[in-house]
Amino acid sequence: MVDNRPPAGVQTPFRRNLALPVREAMTDTPVILVVGPRQSGKSTLVQSIADDAAYVTFDDAPTRAAAMDDVTGFLRGLPSPAIIDEVQRVPDVFLAIKAEVDRQRTPGRFILTGSADVMLLPRIAESLAGRMETHTLWPLSQGELAGLRERFIDVLFDPSPLPRLAASLSRDEIFQRARSGGYPEVLQRASPERRRSWFRGYTTSMVQREVQEIAAVEGLSDIPRLLQLSATRVGSLVNFTTISRDIGIPLTTVRRYEALLRATYMVSELPAWSNNVGRRVIHTPKLYLCDSGLLSYLRGGVPDPPFHDPDAGPLLENFVLMEIRKQAGWSTNDIGIYFYRNHANQEVDIVLEHHDGRIVGIEVKAATAIQARDWRGLNVLREQAGERFVRGIVLHPGDQVLPIGERTWALPIEAVWRMGAEPITAGR
Repeated sequence: MVDNRPPAGVQTPFRRNLALPVREAMTDTPVILVVGPRQSGKSTLVQSIADDAAYVTFDDAPTRAAAMDDVTGFLRGLPSPAIIDEVQRVPDVFLAIKAEVDRQRTPGRFILTGSADVMLLPRIAESLAGRMETHTLWPLSQGELAGLRERFIDVLFDPSPLPRLAASLSRDEIFQRARSGGYPEVLQRASPERRRSWFRGYTTSMVQREVQEIAAVEGLSDIPRLLQLSATRVGSLVNFTTISRDIGIPLTTVRRYEALLRATYMVSELPAWSNNVGRRVIHTPKLYLCDSGLLSYLRGGVPDPPFHDPDAGPLLENFVLMEIRKQAGWSTNDIGIYFYRNHANQEVDIVLEHHDGRIVGIEVKAATAIQARDWRGLNVLREQAGERFVRGIVLHPGDQVLPIGERTWALPIEAVWRMGAEPITAGR
């Protein structure tokens, strides 16, 4: 039986790699917003960075009531700098912050956290345009668990040969990490039963509290069903019509509920890549969950997958995608993250597009042995991208590191958090 404890070397408290870009933003930007799922560590992060700042949280009912009663007076009563936690609970605060920043534009004046994507609300996004920088803090990355700052994205876009890497983890150990996910609190629970209990309470709380606060929802029982159904369709194209039929609720309601799940960082969509930038918005996205541990819980635990278990591929793909999304928050390369599928249904799981147009393709495989068919999609992507194609990568849970084609390599999955990684040091 696989050991379900956190990987060896887990550090408490955890140093977060997002600390450096947030700290840099505080030197030249009046408002910094750190968003992400509940229990991902946002409050701990911002308090560790700005330990001299005043701290208030809108989770506190009297504080929230005071802000709602006179939001301008509330803000002017705060020392500078100030941390406002769970800012989405008083939406009117954003317009008041705009007025205060326009009156006194001091870098790092307001540090906000939110467990809902307030930038989905057009009025808020417009009110702080040019005044606010937003960073997303996901649950812990595999590098953070080991005290490392991952640089996998930077390595992939570096034209130098890939560094050598000796794999150290078995397939079972890779899946153990995928099943555990990255929520700090759940990782410190010793048994699978206690972890399932945490996820059960978490999903209930998110539906009954976070979703309700964003938008009054009548059919609360329908949202957990939609979340469960979403977990069974990870890595698939979003088809709201089919979901509506399967779950038995109107199409318009499905779209609304799915948007709420995205706004509260429970599910996410991965857009399609195309050479034609204008056509990307009309392609159907794929669906993923924002934490592979939550996915494993919703799919019944995904016990030690055999090599051909249908649950193995989606779990591993979701795990790798989220590790790369986390790293994008501190990478020195500004990238977009997509998937690729052509009219012949040839696919690439993950496409990274640099802001200068260069492309990296990544395939994720659940089998330890790779075969020629595993990189056919990468070959098609390389032909379509031409000289923009930097390299293709096939990630697998084995130990093979080898070239498999033109500008294409097979790498162990642990390369995602080990290749090019550096120790996290104080102040970074």
